[in-house]
Amino acid sequence: MLPATATTGGSDTALGDWYVNRIVVDHQPLLLLVSSTSLLPMLLPARDVRALPGRLASIVEERLKRCGVANPSIDAEIRAMNSVVVGPTTDRSVLGIMVDFAKAVPYHLEAGRWDDLTLRVVEDRLAETPCHAGRASDRVIFPETKAPELLRAKWLANRRLQRSAGVPRR
Repeated sequence: MLPATATTGGSDTALGDWYVNRIVVDHQPLLLLVSSTSLLPMLLPARDVRALPGRLASIVEERLKRCGVANPSIDAEIRAMNSVVVGPTTDRSVLGIMVDFAKAVPYHLEAGRWDDLTLRVVEDRLAETPCHAGRASDRVIFPETKAPELLRAKWLANRRLQRSAGVPRR
């Protein structure tokens, strides 16, 4: 369990808060992480869990690179993640998605025949899953497309605002 720290409000990143849950597949503990806004999933071995807040930005950066997100958007998102706060769950709909993802993971992993690299394939499959499918079709979220869309929208708009305000580029 991660120790809670003082909360200061919601995230100001494009991908929002990250939710984490420990699951066990094939007697192996894993961490399932899900972005609150894009529902982009990440899976990793449950090792050194207490250090996760310090590693989260690099884990997210690696995942976004595998999604094909442009480096300027990744860099902006990682800069916005400079402070990680551990707090209680606030969005029950994200928890529901996490339950669905957790139930699906074992179907993608052949017992005794998977490793850490296989988890990337499972992440990609989960990211193709339509989330909130009971909603109107324009409100269904496909994490693999929603994450890049949110990053482009926030960080491209932010760069345009900075240029129009005369803020120099980094």
